[in-house]
Amino acid sequence: MNRYQHPQGDPRWLLFLLLIVLLGGALDADAARPPQAALAYRADLIRNAGLVWGLNAPVADFAAQIEHESGWQPDITNRIGAQGLGQFMPATTAWIGEVMPALAAKAPLNPGWSLRAVVSFDNWLWQRLSAVNHCERMAMTLSAYNGGLGWVQRDRRLAKQQGFDGGRWFDSIERVNAGRGASAWRENRHYPRRILKSLAPRYLTWGGASCV
Repeated sequence: MNRYQHPQGDPRWLLFLLLIVLLGGALDADAARPPQAALAYRADLIRNAGLVWGLNAPVADFAAQIEHESGWQPDITNRIGAQGLGQFMPATTAWIGEVMPALAAKAPLNPGWSLRAVVSFDNWLWQRLSAVNHCERMAMTLSAYNGGLGWVQRDRRLAKQQGFDGGRWFDSIERVNAGRGASAWRENRHYPRRILKSLAPRYLTWGGASCV
């Protein structure tokens, strides 16, 4: 019988398998690294995170958040009007500029302004939340960034009423819905998980992360 009737014994088949393995390894390596577009903002993000959060700033979390928000496109405006690296809505930009003097320029399409605004707004939210550890607290912070601090507080109260741990986001507060529309609720639950669990690990060379 011709050996080419049996792919397992065909040297060309073995070569094909080897190429698949090598290609898969290359793709995995690319997925584990920050995208090229992010590298231009690394130093500025690390500097701003340190200024606002101190030496232990979870830089990897912020970098992952920016990747999720804008894909590191500084001039992007989405279909509902959110702008820049941090995808700030005009009302949020105006509020940040009023309450944070360093951000009075209100310039979300300016990369430097947007990076400083992301870490500053995250810190403002962080200071108003509590949790059993940094990972859970950052998850709540990100949920608030995406959907509003008031919703996180309402979700926490409902979670406690239903017997969940009000100090934990993952598998606790994230499981309840205090009244959001279904699509907004799903988006909000996806937001902290993707940033902290999927994207932050690729930025660990930039600085610490709260959940990794």
